[in-house]
Amino acid sequence: MLRSALGLAALFLLALPRPAPANDSMAAIGIGGLALVRSEAVRLDRQELFISRERVRVEYLFTNTTDRDIDTLVAFPLPDFTHSPVDRVPDFRRELDFRTVVEGRPVTYELVQRAHFKGQDITDRLRALGLPLVGGDEFERRVNDLPEPQRAALLRDGLVLGAFEQGRTNIDEPLWTVSTSVTRRQVFPAGRSLAVQHSYVPFAGGSVGGRLSPERRGTSEFRALRARYCMEDGFLAAFDRRIQRARRGADYGEIWLQYRLTPGANWAGPIREFRLVIEKPDPSMILSFCGEGVRRLDDRRFEMRRTNFTPERDLDILFVEFVRP
Repeated sequence: MLRSALGLAALFLLALPRPAPANDSMAAIGIGGLALVRSEAVRLDRQELFISRERVRVEYLFTNTTDRDIDTLVAFPLPDFTHSPVDRVPDFRRELDFRTVVEGRPVTYELVQRAHFKGQDITDRLRALGLPLVGGDEFERRVNDLPEPQRAALLRDGLVLGAFEQGRTNIDEPLWTVSTSVTRRQVFPAGRSLAVQHSYVPFAGGSVGGRLSPERRGTSEFRALRARYCMEDGFLAAFDRRIQRARRGADYGEIWLQYRLTPGANWAGPIREFRLVIEKPDPSMILSFCGEGVRRLDDRRFEMRRTNFTPERDLDILFVEFVRP
């Protein structure tokens, strides 16, 4: 069911639902794990990655190979998002639930957000108006409470979507890009190992059925999907058996998770010991992803282990859920 095509790597992850234009799908947002400023002195001896629909957990064992303490920037990279009428920017402060523990003690990160529009940083302008950088109900309430000249200026400058009606400017959505960084300083003690664990809520994308059906398998879209998720013949045969037992051919849905493994590999050498466990939300689902030497642990969990591992591609995971009649 699962095969190789992975050159998994360290650090980044998964995905959040957002509306997509003219279809019924929600895009998966790739995030991942911790990233270090480039250092040939810090070695990653072990990484254990657990991915489920509900939570992602990563455990690291870093070793400072030098005889001096190393004080460096540790970041949790998050993707930039641009507001639009069909896409919403995730509220990472509220939704991510990001937690980090170093040597058994919880630590805090600084979450910094900036807003950009057509190459210009507009953060200070928005904050001076008392506006949140991320759209939503709170943004809409605050922006429409502004005096008319300020609302009209935002609309005139193309920063927002809205209209001038009956002598009043009404604003619906922002149109700027939000960049987010989560960072902290970390000291790696001289000649010692440091255990770091972090976890967060994944943002899963998905779609109702249709793309995997047998009649679609000659399309370029299906071929791209098959390559992305490394769908083997056994996976497709299992899918076809389940569909044949369903009342209607579209009685299934897709759930997508993405873990960005390749960014952030800034330590010395490959990952000495790497372990990945992926858990299905339900035993009745079928699963496909690109992996090498994957084995089944039980009816929900699958494991992959590698030694001296250098990731070469990110991890895309496909769960297929069948609707019970």
